[in-house]
Amino acid sequence: MKYLFFVLISLSALLSQAQKVTGYWYGQANVVMSGIQNNYLTELIISQKGTKVKGFFGYYFKDVYQSFVVKGTYDPETRKIVINDIPIIYFKTNSTMNSVDCITSFYGTLRVSKVKTELTGYFYRDKKYTYTCPDLRVNYTLYTEAKVEDSIFKDMTATRSFWKPPPPVPELVKGNNAQLESEMAAVPESRAKSETKSDPGSVPVATDKKTAPLLAVQPVIQSDIIKINEDFKKRKQIVSKQIEVSSDSIRLSFYDNAEVDGDSISVFLNGNLVIAHQELSERAFNLYLRLDSTKDINEVSMFAENLGKYPPNTALMVISDGDKRYETYLSSDFKGNATIRLKLHRNSVAGN
Repeated sequence: MKYLFFVLISLSALLSQAQKVTGYWYGQANVVMSGIQNNYLTELIISQKGTKVKGFFGYYFKDVYQSFVVKGTYDPETRKIVINDIPIIYFKTNSTMNSVDCITSFYGTLRVSKVKTELTGYFYRDKKYTYTCPDLRVNYTLYTEAKVEDSIFKDMTATRSFWKPPPPVPELVKGNNAQLESEMAAVPESRAKSETKSDPGSVPVATDKKTAPLLAVQPVIQSDIIKINEDFKKRKQIVSKQIEVSSDSIRLSFYDNAEVDGDSISVFLNGNLVIAHQELSERAFNLYLRLDSTKDINEVSMFAENLGKYPPNTALMVISDGDKRYETYLSSDFKGNATIRLKLHRNSVAGN
């Protein structure tokens, strides 16, 4: 009898574990409208503790990648998950650089079979978008090879709020200037590289073949950019971690990992300024960088432009190299720059 009781308890525990939604989910969301082909490639990386879930939601649409910190609830009995207030770019937008967001809520159901584990459901539009934004049907599949650790969320205490665009960024960032972008696109790649290298006061262009330029070269040297470069050199480089990556093309996503309090940062690659005046929030800002393959080690540094409301300046940085994701916490102040060393896996680089 005791043996039977033990077996039942063990079986119950296994079933309970199998019904958890912790994991890396990937799938496709489709517009629920006849004749519409627009779709979003999407990922959901979440950790469940009791009835609470938290993690990241991201998606690709046309030429842009967006990602957010999210929180929600999960009912193990009904296998229902709910995540509210998820912004998704309007499906008819002509320009993702100047788009508007539809605020949605994800309602999904966990389905477990011998073949695969799925989350199926909808991104339902907010009532105020009833006549403008459609619902999105989504089907997620669990990527069983990826391991999601609860520890990566241990310091994440931010709560979701309706995201508002930050104040206008100084002229350093010109990603929303259509005329400038078209002029940059017309410049041959070899010429653009030579011009960027020859101008010590300019800021490198961080681009990806699948995305629009994130930065354009600023023709006028600004005093604040000069000061950022000078202050960066004065501060200590505080190396917290070394990570081995399999590709020299990476995506960096920066989030505020604590309460959103106005932290503003600049990012450097091997001592060179990549982007400046970026405010941290629950909505990530994403950089696409090409590492220097001639170096054994590339260094990515976070420079604190301010300390926000609650010092020090803290961020969660997610590194994606095409094969894997790495999460790490960064903390900078006026004395030191948080630095991560990226070591290129030579076999992978040689095979590219």
